[in-house]
Amino acid sequence: MQRLKASVTAIDATEMNAPLYSIPGSTGRTAVADPVVASSTSAVPAEADAVAVPRTVAEVLAQSRIDDVMDELDRDLVGLIPVKTRIRDIAALLVIDKLRAGFGLSAQSPSLHMCFTGNPGTGKTTVALRMAEILHRLGYVRKGHLVAVTRDDLVGQYIGHTAPKTKEVLKKAMGGVLFIDEAYYLYKPENERDYGQEAIEILLQVMENQRDDLVVILAGYQDRMDTFFKSNPGMSSRIAHHLDFPDYAVPELLTIGERMLDQQHYRFGEGAREVFDDYLQRRLQQPHFANARSVRNALERARLRQASRLFADRDRVLTHEDLTTIEVGDIRSSRLFAA
Repeated sequence: MQRLKASVTAIDATEMNAPLYSIPGSTGRTAVADPVVASSTSAVPAEADAVAVPRTVAEVLAQSRIDDVMDELDRDLVGLIPVKTRIRDIAALLVIDKLRAGFGLSAQSPSLHMCFTGNPGTGKTTVALRMAEILHRLGYVRKGHLVAVTRDDLVGQYIGHTAPKTKEVLKKAMGGVLFIDEAYYLYKPENERDYGQEAIEILLQVMENQRDDLVVILAGYQDRMDTFFKSNPGMSSRIAHHLDFPDYAVPELLTIGERMLDQQHYRFGEGAREVFDDYLQRRLQQPHFANARSVRNALERARLRQASRLFADRDRVLTHEDLTTIEVGDIRSSRLFAA
């Protein structure tokens, strides 16, 4: 009986310290502890532990290899200097926090929930992917994967539907990063029967109680995100890092286009680069411009025209140059030049 009583007492104590809301399969801070600290409980000699604990920034970087991630970010994204600088600042904070932990300096875990604002095609999802990898390599999340969702993935259409949908998404995202694109659509105050507020309340609890096992990144247009935060101060208070993604300038868009072509083993022919520069200048004046996405779409249409051009001459022997070159006419045939 005494053994049973002690067991029940231990369970009660555990339940009292549990978060108000938890996701099946998630863990607390102990599950994402610094690997070096966790290894100290094993049967490894003390001298080996002492050697393993990093004491310099260089040692942490060597262990985590986050410089590789930053280099990939530089290669993947043209421009965005303010964004890259902020990501490096966040990485520096995490590295120093890791060094402090090695000295037993207790500090509150840094809040890592973020908000990315900017127009479509400015690299928000790419940066989120790299951020997830950085957090994983430094031991702040267990898996380092990214789960990208929108309102439709979180909010149900009838009573009792939203909570299961939101819980399932959170379960998949645990140990990594949850990226919610156009997050302001979660809140629709004009619709009394909308269930978005229920999803927001669940997110708020998990962002607070399980922030050591999940990082949430909200994304969308700057003005709409500002309105969303004003209407949901609880959400605003949980976001520590706000990163604004500026639109690309035409020279940057041209560089992006050349990189896209190179990745698919294409290139601009003589004069085609200049014509594509002209195209971008004109496209910027049109509505619904989406930065890198619009560049990709324009090049896809140029490839389509190139294919049609080559297909029309069925008996011609095609060379490597023929098959890889985007000519002036492949771009100038755009309806933008007909206006």
